[in-house]
Amino acid sequence: MALIFKEGRPVVRLRAFRAIDDPKTCERFIEGHAHVLTAIGVKKVTSSKNDWMYNPAAFVLIVESLDGENVYGGARIHVSGGSQPLPIEEATGRMDAKIFDLVWDYAQEGTGEGCGLWNSREIAGYGIGSIFLTRAAIAIAPQIGIKSLFALCAPYTINLTKCVGYRLESGVGNNGTFYYPKLDLLATTMILDDVNNLDLASEEDRQAILELRNRGNVVRIEELRSKEIEIHYMLQLDNMERWDLKEVIKQMSKQKNNDEFFDENNLNIL
Repeated sequence: MALIFKEGRPVVRLRAFRAIDDPKTCERFIEGHAHVLTAIGVKKVTSSKNDWMYNPAAFVLIVESLDGENVYGGARIHVSGGSQPLPIEEATGRMDAKIFDLVWDYAQEGTGEGCGLWNSREIAGYGIGSIFLTRAAIAIAPQIGIKSLFALCAPYTINLTKCVGYRLESGVGNNGTFYYPKLDLLATTMILDDVNNLDLASEEDRQAILELRNRGNVVRIEELRSKEIEIHYMLQLDNMERWDLKEVIKQMSKQKNNDEFFDENNLNIL
């Protein structure tokens, strides 16, 4: 998984796609993410189950070599109303059922969750597993049609998510917090209320996200703490004529009425 360098900078591609359109890359994502989770002692996490590969409402961002052979990081957006509940619902629903109503309210205008964020050791320190994937995920959200995004954040990522426009949601859990994925790890519920206007984002992050959104496919030299990386962004989603958010929201309504996803006995919680 050796990185390619150019003029002293790593060179990678950050590509977005709908999960069901590229199963081979999804498998590479799963393998890499599992490696990272195992390294920190997490052997089983609900959001790391592989069902999302087949979820028509899951979108993937992958950081890979330019030839696609090596994977260095990734993130996902799951849209509410797909073939799964949102990862935050699976993770926290038994601890506080209010999360289901909260997601339901936001889902009526289209909502999703940014999840599965990771990076490999090879790329650590260059901002891939933090700011650049996070910005890219928010940048593609309007293509998907959703208005808002949820996130379940570790303590060290809260300030980062606030910078890109999220706020803490204190109405669930213990003032917004849960012990997840292990009893000694704390996770905080965050919501980005408006992915289009990004009113709460810092000006630097807002401008960076808007540039990615407006240009879609662009090469940028990104810098974090004096370390530079060349990222070939490919954020224009293909095959979106097959995607219908209104139908997904209707499906969410059916799930709510049938309580299909909301039986706590069916939740796989740590």
